[in-house]
Amino acid sequence: MEEMAAAMTDSTAPDTGDAIARETFDESWLATPIDTSTASIARVYDYVLGGKDNFAVDRVPGDAFLSIEGAASMPFDNRFFIKRVVRFLVAEAGIDQIIDIGSGLPTSSNVHEFAREANPGARVVYVDNDPIVLAHGRALLDDSGATTVITADLLEPEGIFTNPDTLRLIDFERPVGVLIASVLHHLHDHQNPVAVAAAIRDRVPSGSYLAIANFHDSGDPRAREIEKALLDKGLGTGRFRTWPDQRRYFHGLELVDPGLVPVNEWRPDDETPADSPVHHLYIGGVGRKP
Repeated sequence: MEEMAAAMTDSTAPDTGDAIARETFDESWLATPIDTSTASIARVYDYVLGGKDNFAVDRVPGDAFLSIEGAASMPFDNRFFIKRVVRFLVAEAGIDQIIDIGSGLPTSSNVHEFAREANPGARVVYVDNDPIVLAHGRALLDDSGATTVITADLLEPEGIFTNPDTLRLIDFERPVGVLIASVLHHLHDHQNPVAVAAAIRDRVPSGSYLAIANFHDSGDPRAREIEKALLDKGLGTGRFRTWPDQRRYFHGLELVDPGLVPVNEWRPDDETPADSPVHHLYIGGVGRKP
């Protein structure tokens, strides 16, 4: 445990941008089994978003990603997209129960907070396959009992939909909103991300919504640079796919206007960045199940 604590606290550094200074360190979650020898998708995302819950092994691919011109905007563009999607689901579509698959580590603003702005009774289940997300996420939950975090894998959706905590909060007799943002692009072709999206779609009732966002191969050479950086520096995944490839994720769903578009063009509001240099490298959309 002492070695793990040291690994976390070694992130303190000058203002060079090479590492993120950790203001506080809570050792209570260190009983959770955590692999510190391999980069974690959740922790790399935490790092590129400016978080502190990451290890040196995560900062290597994170720094490689951030070294590419404009790439630093992409995770923030995605967060703003998620915020707008959740507001749409709750305030406009009337959805009051949400499953966030591949939720990652908690940030300064989270899905349940976005949802509660429109409906204080909204219920949220966060899902991730990284045990550190479970430990940190549950520490931030309110005591209303309307939010939970579970450890499960997108590749085994049965474990998501039959988990007792999921069933405690989500009524699958009614429509549900499912978020799969920044997840499918971490699947290899042989893992068949189209079939994975279909398996999730098939588990939710009519009237449900599926929101998906991923890296987009727009022809910009930076797409290949980012793929190579993530592969060579230890993360190993991060696939840019074309618009037609990603349109298949929404098969059988009615795309909500404006469709599958660069995330900053999906119902932008006053908070949406207007000058993201890589907006075309990240696309997303929302589909409704008839």
